[in-house]
Amino acid sequence: MKNQWIEFLYGRVIVKVSGKGLERFLNVLTRDGLHIWNVKRHGTETITFKMRLRDAKNIRIYARKSDCSIRFLQRSGVPFLFKRLLKNSGFMIGGAIFLFIIFFLSNVIWGIEIKGAKPATEYKIRKELDKMGVKIGKVQFFVDNVEGIQRKLTNNIGDLTWVGVELNGTTYHLQVVEKNEPKKQEHLAPQDLIAKKKAIIVKMFIENGQKVVDIHDHVEEGQLLVSGAFGQEGKQELVAAKGEVWGETWYKSHVKLPLVTKFHVYTGKEKQKHSILLGKLEIPVWGFGKTEFKEFETEKDVRKIHFLKWELPISYIHKTIRERESFTREYTNEQAEQIALELAKKEIKGQLDEDAIIKDEKILHKANENGKVILDIHFKIIENIAVGQPISKETPE
Repeated sequence: MKNQWIEFLYGRVIVKVSGKGLERFLNVLTRDGLHIWNVKRHGTETITFKMRLRDAKNIRIYARKSDCSIRFLQRSGVPFLFKRLLKNSGFMIGGAIFLFIIFFLSNVIWGIEIKGAKPATEYKIRKELDKMGVKIGKVQFFVDNVEGIQRKLTNNIGDLTWVGVELNGTTYHLQVVEKNEPKKQEHLAPQDLIAKKKAIIVKMFIENGQKVVDIHDHVEEGQLLVSGAFGQEGKQELVAAKGEVWGETWYKSHVKLPLVTKFHVYTGKEKQKHSILLGKLEIPVWGFGKTEFKEFETEKDVRKIHFLKWELPISYIHKTIRERESFTREYTNEQAEQIALELAKKEIKGQLDEDAIIKDEKILHKANENGKVILDIHFKIIENIAVGQPISKETPE
């Protein structure tokens, strides 16, 4: 089998030899080291056999010396295939150009569909997509991936709560969820104001309704603060109680902070690599050689290649290799306690309304275990504790 492939690679021919000196002719070929095989006799003065192309070039000399005539019946192998390809090179080049054009057009952006957005918001989205280079006619490989487009749109357009981006063939499909600003209620239904948590009242500002607590009172969660009912029993008028009741509330926070922290930072140096992935075989295209960075992080962007509507098992890979350095940050106990306290404040503020105020904080317990500073902190907060609770239009008992 191995010899057959070698013969095919170098070329082979089928030779027909006629004459009276056939035996003498074959003996001369064998003696001079010319390899022949599949020798067949056709009558008394004719034989056929196969031989290598490079040996067949000089066979006529042997035939004349043996009073034989030769004829080449069939030619096969790579050299002859190459000649045929050259003869039909115009068709090959045309076919290659055609396939390239189809591949190219199959990986160009031909459509951008946006659903769920108002006309004004859609205009903003398309304008932002233009800035990012996501436009009709642009090659998909040269724009951000789906995750990057989604992230930039969400960060740069304040009217969006969420946007989903999907690439289907040559079209980007965007599903948008806009922020719905709550409409101001022209008329509130009758309601009381109750406490959303236990607190000590520090100040009150009542627009409408009848207060039932006063400053310095201690209230529990769910307790009535401002009533929306006026008048005597049986003749009460129900209104929507409005106002702010500010109370002193309490929170506890548990924080752990390591004294020694290891982290990485980028130096700004980076290297780009491009390759084609065929199944599991990755073929480098640009950016050869080993990475000279001692420490680095690799960001890989994989883009599937399409042919018309089909996704091929071929991918374009763009790698960004960024150099990074390792640092160790160390705190003293005093520094760690201060930073842990600031972290606790940020955590508490994340749970409160914007207008809430941290009045005081007190460290209840602190410890140093396993290289970490551990704090238990008690916070006093001044916040609006009043929330509305609908009341029935029926006269309460």
